[in-house]
Amino acid sequence: MAPTTTAGRELFDGSYWADPFPALAELRADEPVRRLDLPDGPMWIVTRYEDVRAAFVDPRLSKDWRYTLPADQRAAMPAAPMPMMLLMDPPDHTRLRKLVSRSFTVRRIEELRPRVRQIADELAAALPAEGDLMRDYAFLLPVQVICELLGVPAEDRDDFGAWSSTMIDESTGDEKMAASRKLAGYLGDLVERKRAQPDGALLSALTQVSDEGDALSQEELVAMGMMLLIAGHETTVNLIGNGVLALLTHPEQRAALAGKPELWPTAVEEFLRWDSPVTNTPARFASEDVEIAGTTIPEGAVVILGLSAANRDSARFAEADELDVTREDRGHLAFGYGLHHCLGAPLARIEGRVALETLFTRYPDLALTVDPADLAYRRSVLVHGVTELPVRLG
Repeated sequence: MAPTTTAGRELFDGSYWADPFPALAELRADEPVRRLDLPDGPMWIVTRYEDVRAAFVDPRLSKDWRYTLPADQRAAMPAAPMPMMLLMDPPDHTRLRKLVSRSFTVRRIEELRPRVRQIADELAAALPAEGDLMRDYAFLLPVQVICELLGVPAEDRDDFGAWSSTMIDESTGDEKMAASRKLAGYLGDLVERKRAQPDGALLSALTQVSDEGDALSQEELVAMGMMLLIAGHETTVNLIGNGVLALLTHPEQRAALAGKPELWPTAVEEFLRWDSPVTNTPARFASEDVEIAGTTIPEGAVVILGLSAANRDSARFAEADELDVTREDRGHLAFGYGLHHCLGAPLARIEGRVALETLFTRYPDLALTVDPADLAYRRSVLVHGVTELPVRLG
């Protein structure tokens, strides 16, 4: 991806992948609503907390990609490439979320906590004395949890992780489409097996759910499975990885948690704010001219909301660039806001806390084996995190 520059820094290129925050700070200060000219076409980014939060609930920023087309061409095109809740506006979004919420309940998620703890204990106990913590722990835990939740056979989990990463990272359009087709095909077959042999897992439950005669179609079930898998996996992998790295590079914060383990829930919220695992939202589309912070985004424009940028906004969070596991000020936007607030946020919080607390309790001398400046980062506009995390247990 070719770089787009601010006054003095590059976006989506070079050092941005490792440390996007200086460039985002410049945008917040100088051009909080900015047009980016990218190889795939122009895109607008919103970076101040107040503006991002308001944009989440602005109906003029639609999920309907057809607003990028001339008005006379929109009716002939489908509203979304697949009926995925993440890509829809009300009333379609409302209908799908209502149906899914009947099975994806707080109770079902909370009942997973003991199993998450068991998985974390098993993975932590099996860690090599030196190795890649992303590969051996941060990746494995959420993949195992979300696959068990959905009812995906254990032998298929590596394929799921590979397809998900391809669809999120800086892959070619053809590679993304191929991974999407493979995942959709697999889930289609799995849904059929769940219909024939219900097993109580979430995907099976979703085949049975109905509301006054309304039910999820086969295509909607596949799209829902894709969304839950990708969102449930990608967010938590980076929450765990970013949280580990934050503590390994901030020994005073690590010491605070060691002395007061009751701070872990607060610490997880701070990791979500300080180094948001989802750095920017998926695209929205301006259904008409939209003025934000004195700048007019034209009708038909593609818009992303800067979550990492908003969560480091000093107008909202005191000493926003400082990591503070005792911070009581909630309100970060790591899981979005409004009707598109992440359905899986409770599960991500459980996994993040259990994974991090288990790791640092078992291995109080955990340490990096490389200079933090030498770590490689994922090249994704959507997520922020390292590709590898070489550590020794101590």
